[in-house]
Amino acid sequence: MAKVIADFDLCESNGMCESFAPDVFEIDDDDYLQIADPTVTDENRDRVEQAVAGCPKAALRIEE
Repeated sequence: MAKVIADFDLCESNGMCESFAPDVFEIDDDDYLQIADPTVTDENRDRVEQAVAGCPKAALRIEE
C-alpha cells in the first residue's frame, strides 16, 4: 500500500499540499504540516500526486 511521506526538515508549511488534498494534509494551529492520513488510495492518488509535484521545497514523496 502506498503512503505519502513528508521531509519535515525541508517543509515550509506553506499549505500548497493542503490546497490540493485537504483530506490528507493539514496545517495545524502552530503552522506546521500534519499528515491526517498518509494512505494513498485510488480515490486520492491524483490529488496527492499534484500535492507532491506542487511542493515548492520538494518535501513530499509517495512511497509504494
